[in-house]
Parts: sequence; structure tokens; C-alpha cells
Amino acid sequence: MSSRLRGSGALVALVALFTAGYLAPYLLPTVVGRLASGLGIGPSQAGSIGSVLLLGSSTAGFTLAARGERIGPRTAARAGLLAMAIGYGSAAATHAVPLVVAGAVIGGLGSGTATAVAAAGIAGQRDPHRASSLGLLTVSATAGALYLTLPHLSAGHAPPLLAIACAAALVWPLTGRLPDRLAGTGSRTAPGSAPTGPLPYRRAGAVLAGAILCWSLAQNALWGVSGRIGLTQAGLSEVTVGAVFAAALGAGLVGVTAAGALGSRLGRAVPIGVGTAVIAACVLLSSAAGNLASFATGEILWNAVYPVVLSYLLGLAASLDPRGRWAVLVGSASSLGVACGPVVGSLLSESAGYTGMGVVLCALLLLVAAPMAAVARHASGRPLVPGSVRRRGGAPAAVLAGTASASSALVPQMGAPEQPVTEFRVRTARRRAAKSAFRLARPSDRG
Repeated sequence: MSSRLRGSGALVALVALFTAGYLAPYLLPTVVGRLASGLGIGPSQAGSIGSVLLLGSSTAGFTLAARGERIGPRTAARAGLLAMAIGYGSAAATHAVPLVVAGAVIGGLGSGTATAVAAAGIAGQRDPHRASSLGLLTVSATAGALYLTLPHLSAGHAPPLLAIACAAALVWPLTGRLPDRLAGTGSRTAPGSAPTGPLPYRRAGAVLAGAILCWSLAQNALWGVSGRIGLTQAGLSEVTVGAVFAAALGAGLVGVTAAGALGSRLGRAVPIGVGTAVIAACVLLSSAAGNLASFATGEILWNAVYPVVLSYLLGLAASLDPRGRWAVLVGSASSLGVACGPVVGSLLSESAGYTGMGVVLCALLLLVAAPMAAVARHASGRPLVPGSVRRRGGAPAAVLAGTASASSALVPQMGAPEQPVTEFRVRTARRRAAKSAFRLARPSDRG
């Protein structure tokens, strides 16, 4: 990554771009609900439109993972924001279902493009986890404000879609802080010195991408039917369910803030593994809720822990490849899981009931917790000790150096290229010392 992407202005642009790209998935429940009520279509049809939107987002991410560096951050970001403004704006301006679907697809492609550029840029920051936490905090706060504002606006499907389009328009001026073209986008090295080899950590990255797909699928499968669980199984009113969701969103803000403050003090394996196990328990509790206490406890605790684990997963993906390719691929896999979640949740709840669905999702989360923690434990790297890597030592010396303790703020991270070594000759007097000038050292010689 160019040094231009490491300044505070570039970080602000990346966080804003991250917020705009993630806003559509965060507002998906209200978007789907407004589509059903505003267009007069069934819940399954509205959910399908939402899934198509998210599929377009993941498709853009997978595409840009291999071609993003050729386009350039500024150009790709502006193309994504333009697609968001046009797609969501046109979908809000019509009541024809085919045109709404077409607008959702275009907007979804734009959201995925913006998210991909932001993920690649965040991967090039000195602390990707903290940058990811800041992005999640911003998008959570923005979505929370919109959740409180949208019910007071006009009915129909237009307000949430227009809100996303306006967010894209507001972020557009900040893209001027991103470079237009650079060599090795996403690298933590200087321009022109970025590595150009194949993807590093291929096995670990593939495991992480597959695991986070299932992880995100399980999260959104429950989120897609949480409202129905509260209304039908727990016997709550719509106002009460809305209050629980508002409290859960506030807990999510607290969780993201705590994740940013905690940083890497516990590493990544513990927050990812233990956090996923806690989420699995919350999923089981929420799906079996029969009253307000159990439903609220499950939803609020789940939404508090979920963004914490997600921030560490995004940071882990960024650490696997400083150029940001794994960050984009893992983020796209997550979007694919989010897109498939509502369909899976509906099918499971109809065939096995809400409690049976919770058992299946809990087992799935516990199943993927182990490989994600293993990737975090073995593939995210440890700090190097200054002077421990011998010249031209390569990876074996780096692994050996990683067994010692050192402050990560003062030493380069494992996987970073070694500093170039320049050999030069030192002129010395060509005088041979006499053999008598050397003798054995004795304790009495000290001092």
C-alpha cells in the first residue's frame, strides 16, 4: 500500500467507504420488510430480492479480488459508489418489481465494490484490526440512526433504499483522498516494492473463507426469523420486539468499541473461538425463547458478541495477505453466507421448527469455531525480534524468531519483507598479527 493510504485522511476515506458498502446488509431487514409492504409482494419474494442484492455484492467482491489492483482504489471506489447511487435510487423511484430487482442488483454490485476497495485498503493499515473495528463501529452507528429515523418517514420501499443511495453520494467526495493508480495496492511496503507472487497461506485462507461463509450463514439465518420468533413463539408485541432489537443494536456498538479497545492483547484465536461458542449458545437460547427474558437475553448478548468476533475475523483475513486479496475474498464469502442465510433459516424453521433450527445452527457454529481458531493460531503470524532474522534467512528464520517475545509495536510483523542489505567493503590494514599477541582469557582479566 502506498504511504498515501496510511495517513489519517486516507483512513477516514476507507472507513467511510466501508460504512457505505456495509450499510445495505445492515439495513436488510427493514429493506425486505418495506419491499413486501410497499410493493405488495410476499415475504419470500421480498427476501429473494434481498438475497439477489447480497449475491451481487459478493460477486463484485470475488471479481475485484483479482482485478482491483489494475483498476486503482479511487477509480474502483467511485465506480462502486456510482453504481450504488444509480441502482438503489432507481429501485426507490419505481414500483415495477422487475425494475426494482434490476436496481437492487446494480446497487448490490456497487456495495460489493465499495466494500472490496475498503477491505483491501484496511489490510494495508498498520493495525488492520483496529481499522476494521472503527469501520464496524461507524456502520453500526449509522444503521442504528437510520433504524430510529426510517419509521418516522413515509411508508413504502423508497426510504431505506434512498438512504443507502444518499450515503454513497455523501462518501463520494472523500474518495479524492485515495490514490488513482498504484503498484501493489494493499501492500504495507513502499510503492514498487510490493510482492507480486501467488496468494500466501492458500490453505489457511481457503479454510477461513469456507468457515466464515458458514459462520455468516448461521448468523443471518437466525436474524431473518428473529422477528417471527419474538412475535409467534415468545408471544411479544411488535413494539416490544422492536425495543429488543434497538437494545441489541446498542449492545453491538458497545461490543465493537470493546473490540477496538482490546486490540490484539488476547491474540485472535481466543476471541474468535470463544466468541463463536458464545454466539452458538445465544442462537440456541434465542431460537428456543418462550418469553421476553430469554428472547431479550439471547438477542442482546448475541448482537454484543457478533461484531467483536467479526472484527477479529476481518483482521485475520487482512493479516494473511498485506495486499488485501484474502480480505476481499473472505469478505465476499461472508456476503455470500449472509445472502443465503434467510433462505436457510426459513427452510429450517418450516421443517424442524424454531428450536430445531437453533440446534442445527448452534452445531454449525461450533463446527466452524475450531478451524477458524486454528487459522488464527497458526497463520496470523507472530512478531519478529530485531536482529533475529539472518541475512537472506527467509521464512525459516522468521518462524524461529517468532518464538521469542517482543513488542509488536516496535518490531516488524511476520510475513513482512526484510529490509534490503547492501554489502560494502571495509578497508583494513593488511598486517598479520603475531601469534604471541593472543592468549587465553582468565577470570582475573575482567574489568
